[in-house]
Amino acid sequence: MAISYVGVGALSQHATSITPAYPGGTAAGQLAVMQVASAHPDDSIPTTPSGWLLAGSTVGTSGTFGAGAGPRRLTWFTRVLVSAADAAPTTQLPAGTGSAIAGRIHILSRSAGTGWRWAASFGEDTTSGTSFSAACSDALTWAAGDFTLLGYALPVSTASLTAEAVAATGITFGAVTERADDQITTGNAARLAAATCLVTAGSATQAPTVSATLAVASIGAAGALRVREATAAIAATAQTVSPPRHLVSVTGMLSENIVAATIYRVVGTTRTVVRAAEAVDVTSQDALLRIDAEQPFGVAVSYEAELEDVTGAVWTVTTASTLTSVVAGDVISDAIRGLGAIVKIVAWPDKKRTRDATQFNVGGRIAVVSRPRSSAAATILVRTESTAEGDALQDVLTEATEGVVLIRKQVTMPGVDNHIAVLDDVEDPNWYNEVRRWSLDAVETEAWPTILEAQGYTLQDIADNYSRLADISTENATLLALALRDFGA
Repeated sequence: MAISYVGVGALSQHATSITPAYPGGTAAGQLAVMQVASAHPDDSIPTTPSGWLLAGSTVGTSGTFGAGAGPRRLTWFTRVLVSAADAAPTTQLPAGTGSAIAGRIHILSRSAGTGWRWAASFGEDTTSGTSFSAACSDALTWAAGDFTLLGYALPVSTASLTAEAVAATGITFGAVTERADDQITTGNAARLAAATCLVTAGSATQAPTVSATLAVASIGAAGALRVREATAAIAATAQTVSPPRHLVSVTGMLSENIVAATIYRVVGTTRTVVRAAEAVDVTSQDALLRIDAEQPFGVAVSYEAELEDVTGAVWTVTTASTLTSVVAGDVISDAIRGLGAIVKIVAWPDKKRTRDATQFNVGGRIAVVSRPRSSAAATILVRTESTAEGDALQDVLTEATEGVVLIRKQVTMPGVDNHIAVLDDVEDPNWYNEVRRWSLDAVETEAWPTILEAQGYTLQDIADNYSRLADISTENATLLALALRDFGA
């Protein structure tokens, strides 16, 4: 695993708007970092180009804004390239006396990982001199192999830089290579400089200090952008048990310092949090597994995870493919216990909603005092067509967690797919075949509390499939592999 520096594009400078060019050698999947140095009487942040992300921005606070003096702003934008033909980005400032903006695009490539992660920390040197040192305010996580981009934005255009460096307690940085050192002559002028290096050893969470030697005395802002190959990924696999469920796993979080994770089920453009998978504390945890036993049937489903790292940044990972659950009939199930039965919804004639209300005749005028409208109540008629299906429905109704079950059409249908509390059930068996008819007096209700996880497999499943502990370790290299095993196959 390694991050390589591909190159840097030509400098673009103007009073209010720039469109820096990409360097040669760009390709899809590479990370573009646009570094911008700007000067403005209102310290305005340059606009974020379309399709780019603001990775961080800071402005110096010392001095009065003027020619070769006062605050200058350093900004980084990032973009994962879609292709080598990505359009050059445009960023701009509002008009202002003495305003100036300049920028270059740096390109990075990676040899491994699932994507890119970055974090920035900024500081300022408020003492004019040739020995520049800016202690950054935010602590960053560091590990061997991290790529570091150093950026500088100074008010004195002639303050060229040498001996660029970065330091953080417990971290060893490799040789620093200067990538840009530009005199900005537009407006009140500025200096833009950049350098890069790799972390060669150490692992810690520390705020860096960015330094350099200047040709002439100056103050200014500086920062470090730490870039890392992403390792986190999300995968979803379908179990062949009935009713079907999806096992969703997020892995590779430890090396990204992920501290919280939320897993979503995605149907079209609608995202729904998977049971027991909202803001899960995963500090010092590499993997997270959740079972989705409430997914719709007959439609494509994918999954996303939002991962929050120790710096507060939130990253999104998405499954590479979709899953579609196919069933042989309508289903009544208990996701918590992993129980379910195939049925045929015969009739759902009406949904009755009541309101606890009292009316008063006040001098011939009718006044009504009422409470909120109730949930829908109905008598649902279903049919089971085999002894096994009828017994399975008995188990679901008998053991339903908190008396709640999930009813779903064979192909999902709004208004039918719902969590219901079954108040009474009447079983009407045939005495000449296996068909049974059921009358369910039900009320639509909320799902089970989210703290209750959907059940994937049980100790009995393990006992049914393995006779010795050695067999478990032989077939499952890790506990995660055991958790992902399809015991219904």
